[in-house]
Amino acid sequence: MFTYREQPIFTTRAHVFHIDPATKKNWIPASGQAVPVSFFFDSNRSTYRIISVEGTKAVINSTVTPNMVFTKTSQKFGQWADPRANTIYGLGFGSEADLAQFIEKFKEVKEATRIVSQKQQNGTLQSSPRDGSTGDLSGTPTKTLGPSSPAYIPSAPESPISGPKSPSSFPTMEAQLKYENEKLKIALAQSSANAKKWEVELQTLKNNNARLTAALHESTSNVDEWKKQLQAYKEECATLRSQLTNKCDGPESSSQASGVPPAAAAAPPPPAQWPEELRTRIGALESENELKEKEIASLRLQLDEMELDMTKATAAQDKLKAVEEESSSLQQQISRLEKELADARAPQQKAADMQQQLGRHLQDATALNEQITSVLKGT
Repeated sequence: MFTYREQPIFTTRAHVFHIDPATKKNWIPASGQAVPVSFFFDSNRSTYRIISVEGTKAVINSTVTPNMVFTKTSQKFGQWADPRANTIYGLGFGSEADLAQFIEKFKEVKEATRIVSQKQQNGTLQSSPRDGSTGDLSGTPTKTLGPSSPAYIPSAPESPISGPKSPSSFPTMEAQLKYENEKLKIALAQSSANAKKWEVELQTLKNNNARLTAALHESTSNVDEWKKQLQAYKEECATLRSQLTNKCDGPESSSQASGVPPAAAAAPPPPAQWPEELRTRIGALESENELKEKEIASLRLQLDEMELDMTKATAAQDKLKAVEEESSSLQQQISRLEKELADARAPQQKAADMQQQLGRHLQDATALNEQITSVLKGT
């Protein structure tokens, strides 16, 4: 036993408007933003509805009739009148392509409704228009809503239709699998794009890391060389001071050698009395020492920045690894869904083959009947 329920066959997004019932001229926004607008097919009543829901409020609930006309009033706006709801609906789309697609689907649904209405009037309606007379509107929806969508409004179950079931009894599972497969493909594409972006960022960090490492090695070599030069300057300064002290102590040593009592011990002369060349040399050494210390401090800051970049690079590698694992998982899910989709299509193919075989047998039976009739007429 099979049961049917109202199913979405096409979905797009648009801003919904209602005509002002007082003036019949101005538009009143019915939705705060672009919301899903869907065509639904009710297999129980063989009717089509346009439905849009924002939150828990239905902003569009319009049953399509053969007399409805959708009018394009601007590049991205269209409207139609619903006599049953006693209002006029307006839709503002994000692009001209979306509007054109909605108009095309509206025409298809309207034509299907007209065919169903004619069959009902002639009393020849035996099966759902979805089984072939509607151009297979539900076979290839541009966008499909699942039961979790807010715009999904199921109708009451239908009693089974007598007679054998055609392959169209299986579109619900196939549509759901297609929907999930498309969602996973989109997630996989987005994940791959993020992975490529992080790969570029990681490569940039690696290049910066290599450049900073080379600069650090060069700076370390320079620091060692500057330390050696600084030590040499300090030794030279100490030597000059020693020579200066010896020169100051020279007269005292001469007086002791000649037997003359030495005067009171003379203190070393203050820096102001040093030779001009010595003072200039010491000042230059001290200035150069300060510069070298500043450069060492700058190199230490660069080293800290490089360590921070190394931390960022490690984090990027971890993130890239997580993305690769997620991509692998999504790929496995896509493979599983494709297998399930193939399994779901197998009964349809089998039923189609059985129909073809039945058709051939009917043709053979007709031909045989014609032969028998011809033989009987000949006798």
